[in-house]
Amino acid sequence: MSRGRLNPLGVGLAVGAAGAAGAAGAASLVADRLRRRQDAALPEYASLIEPPTRSVTVTATDGVPIYAAIDEPPTPTLTASGQPRPTVVLSHGYCLTSECWVLQRRALTRAGYRVVTWDQRGHGRSGLGARSHYWIDQLGEDLHSVVQATTPQGPLAFGGHSMGGMTTMAMAESHPDVIVERTVAFACISTSPGGIRLANTVTGTIGLTLLEKLGPGVFHQLQRRPQLLASLLRANKDLADFLVERYSFASPVPRSVVRLTAKMLLGNDLTVVSDFVPTFNAYDKTSALRHFAGVETLVFNGVQDILTPPDHSELIVRGIPGAEHVVIRDAGHVIMLEHPELLNEQILELLDRADLAAARHVHVDEKPRVTRIVTPLAKKRQVREGLQQMRHQRRHHVAP
Repeated sequence: MSRGRLNPLGVGLAVGAAGAAGAAGAASLVADRLRRRQDAALPEYASLIEPPTRSVTVTATDGVPIYAAIDEPPTPTLTASGQPRPTVVLSHGYCLTSECWVLQRRALTRAGYRVVTWDQRGHGRSGLGARSHYWIDQLGEDLHSVVQATTPQGPLAFGGHSMGGMTTMAMAESHPDVIVERTVAFACISTSPGGIRLANTVTGTIGLTLLEKLGPGVFHQLQRRPQLLASLLRANKDLADFLVERYSFASPVPRSVVRLTAKMLLGNDLTVVSDFVPTFNAYDKTSALRHFAGVETLVFNGVQDILTPPDHSELIVRGIPGAEHVVIRDAGHVIMLEHPELLNEQILELLDRADLAAARHVHVDEKPRVTRIVTPLAKKRQVREGLQQMRHQRRHHVAP
């Protein structure tokens, strides 16, 4: 089984199923050992925790409390054109939380940007809400409420991963003035405008179909029996890490990144996981893309992304004139944690392009379409050098 052949939608189901242990056959275990050695060869981040400057509770249109965090830059600065820097609003994807943006928050604030992140309803520190409101359109209203509460004035830049990108497009449909009048940049990260089925490869479709057919019954039963769920997770901890790692990423990542991703994916209320599924089949915001005409846009995704593969991104590129498309080899769905340096670089370049376009009065929608395929050579070199160092240490009995 090659990496990237399922998606985060199937992780909770796979871990909770009694027969999940059979998923890791002998060949997969061998591959897993190799992958773990490669992961260990990468340097760990000093920390994957970044306390915000402050946090606020935003009340959604239906009364649900929404957690939002604000990061103020150490030294606020103006752009090269002398204008205030836009506030960057980042929206996370399905079954993740705002914690997934830790490395982007760090890079953006150091570069002088104010950053707002938030937990989507039913995720992280936000409230649950009614089951009938687990709908992309409602998420768009939630995002609008967050913007109104945290950044009622001034320029904006949006970044959305997976369901977070869909949320931003939903807000554009219902509140186009926010995009047309205030937004200077939009980063579409591993996301889709809809119109075609998510997980449109065989194994991805199987995972989504299982969720559709087994939920909500299985999930509601497990959620009502937290001790059973906890024992299943404990009994299958190695398998849980194996599945999270294998199906979220397509290249080695530090062990701390695997643990953070597992914490987010496996920490979700299972009824929420199930209740969100129908909205993905009904979702289609291709018509909302027209509101981003004139907005500097980055479309960023991985070749091995099984949930929102590159053909979803192509729809966005075709729908937003002047959008730049960057496709990363050896990259899965949770790309902001798998290739953070590449994404940070691209987001900062996006913001610079937006500033330059404003200063020169350039019409963004007149730019030619650009697609670049990037191979993360720096990571490959890191892994290779790390493995060589580990072999040297074992050969000479040197403490790491």
